[in-house]
Amino acid sequence: MTPLTIRGIASYLPRNIVPSTALDARLGRAAGAVKREFGIAERRVADAEETTSRMGAAAARTALEAAGWKNGDFDVIIGGCGVMEQPIPSTAVMVQRELGLGRSGIPSFDVNQTCLSFLLALDIAAMGFETGRWRRALLFSSDIASAGLDDTCAKTACIFGDGAAAVCIEAQGPGGLRSRRFQTFGDGTHLATLRAGGTRVRVEEGYDALVEGSRFRMDAFGIFKAAARALPAVIDGALADAGHDRASIGLVLCHQASAPAVAHVMRLFPDGARKVVDIFPTHGNQIAASIPTALAHAIATGRATPGTDVLLLGTAAGVSAGAMVLRL
Repeated sequence: MTPLTIRGIASYLPRNIVPSTALDARLGRAAGAVKREFGIAERRVADAEETTSRMGAAAARTALEAAGWKNGDFDVIIGGCGVMEQPIPSTAVMVQRELGLGRSGIPSFDVNQTCLSFLLALDIAAMGFETGRWRRALLFSSDIASAGLDDTCAKTACIFGDGAAAVCIEAQGPGGLRSRRFQTFGDGTHLATLRAGGTRVRVEEGYDALVEGSRFRMDAFGIFKAAARALPAVIDGALADAGHDRASIGLVLCHQASAPAVAHVMRLFPDGARKVVDIFPTHGNQIAASIPTALAHAIATGRATPGTDVLLLGTAAGVSAGAMVLRL
């Protein structure tokens, strides 16, 4: 087990609450249709001032306060966002500046595995602890899914929400990372895409091409099937490495991909309705911020307590699957 203890954790939700009835009206559906079909009661949508880095920094400040860490009293900032604020520089660099640490020299960088980016950031921080390179790390995930949604596609327009979360971790104490497993199956690259923002869609292709490339596209049924195939092996592998099985693990924090996805995870575990944390109805799919926000919720509500072994799991575009057992 890699010694790793959470010293502070926090989430940030944008000010603007969008109830499902507003989505009904926007999509021209009867009142209650979105809630019945997609299982979402409300979601948060960032305004113009709530940028990805500002939301990440807001969550980070609260987590740092909870940890009792002063500015700069840590060794690295790792950003695990599903979608960056801009291609250059990294979102972590922008969060460092927002925290007033722009002259600190603290290494700050992003990692990306779309919806699994927080787990990847946690994995990299743990490797830094294992090699003795870092002693304390600030991790954050912040995503504005609303920026790339197409209102003509109800399956994506209704299920995503914006938000951020941050975690302060230290390479000592009672907690630890007991296991981690990741797998990627690149044959699913076409199932969820956002083509603009890099080098694929270019300015010379014209405005219409840029607009289309900036819209998130997803084969909802295809990604669900691919995720369902990929999850069991990483779940069972991570649990076995930690000395658990599906019956013995006490709490499951999964990526809040959709109502059917969370329900599917519940079916994978004995007494899954009790074990699996479900915040999808009030948060939606927050991309990479989904898992750490669920973790912050579980800790704040007393469902995840010190000494508890928690399974963190999810899938991501690509298609990738990941699972970790974390002792709090």
